[in-house]
Amino acid sequence: MESLLFVFSEIYKILFLLIPVLVTVAMIVWFDRRVWALVQKRRGPNVVGPFGLFQSLADALKYLFKEIIIPASSNKIIFILAPIVTMTLALVAWAVIPFGENLVIADINVGILYLFAVSSLGVYGIIMGGWASNSKYPFLGAIRSAAQMVSYEVSIGVIIINVLLCVGSLNLTDIVLAQKNIWFIIPLFPMFVIFFISALAETNRPPFDLPEAEAELVAGYQTEYSGMMYAMFWLGEYANILLMCALGSILFLGGWLSPLNISPFNLVPSPFWLIFKILLLFLLFALVKAIVPRYRYDQLMKLGWKIFLPFSLIWVVLTASYLIYFDLLPKV
Repeated sequence: MESLLFVFSEIYKILFLLIPVLVTVAMIVWFDRRVWALVQKRRGPNVVGPFGLFQSLADALKYLFKEIIIPASSNKIIFILAPIVTMTLALVAWAVIPFGENLVIADINVGILYLFAVSSLGVYGIIMGGWASNSKYPFLGAIRSAAQMVSYEVSIGVIIINVLLCVGSLNLTDIVLAQKNIWFIIPLFPMFVIFFISALAETNRPPFDLPEAEAELVAGYQTEYSGMMYAMFWLGEYANILLMCALGSILFLGGWLSPLNISPFNLVPSPFWLIFKILLLFLLFALVKAIVPRYRYDQLMKLGWKIFLPFSLIWVVLTASYLIYFDLLPKV
């Protein structure tokens, strides 16, 4: 009986996290489109519901009732599995995101490695979709995505090493608590900038949306998808974007910690601060999409391998040297 209650409690925790994430993904698309409209002096979604708030729900219903077309020459099993893999991996990563000191589904000691591993696996869904479509445009998009995501994961990994040197733990809760005195964005500001740009490339967001560049590849790896299978790719992409915003908030912006430890600020519930910081970073994602033109592919590779990676490695050496010289390395 106790084991059954434990299973039900865990299922309840998972649903309590996943349902808000899915709802937030739908609303974040509306927010994304409103920001683009504001930058370009347009109105954006404003007809369906108050301020166009129900536009994402209308789009979801449209995808739900659209016909799913599977190309005759495709590898049907892998073609169907690809969007499922993409969406599943984007959602399971949220299991280790702490919204408060004890508000986390799985408070594991290697949380940062778990996140890094799951986000790295996300490329498989895109490769599977592009290859299984048996069409040149999806295949080119999948190849581009694989090279792009691998390139910028290296930079993100080196950036995370800087944070781990300051904390001495792979646990995400410990990383947040280590920022009680000073957020890591202050001493590691160049690493935050590189992390943000690398996160744009990791999630295929403009100006690095080359895997799905409409002008060159129709829609890249998504070209042959329709209906709910296309919507699952879309859900996975936005869930990954929010995940990167959450990771950036935890690594550099103090996670759920309030900006000032004074009365009106520290009375606010801790999840609010993390959600606020996630939305703040997402606002930057949306502004970049509206303002910055798309990179060429050779510029993308040059930025990742010839600029970000050497600079990140140099900063690791500087961080380690500083901590050793002043005897500030955390006692593990």
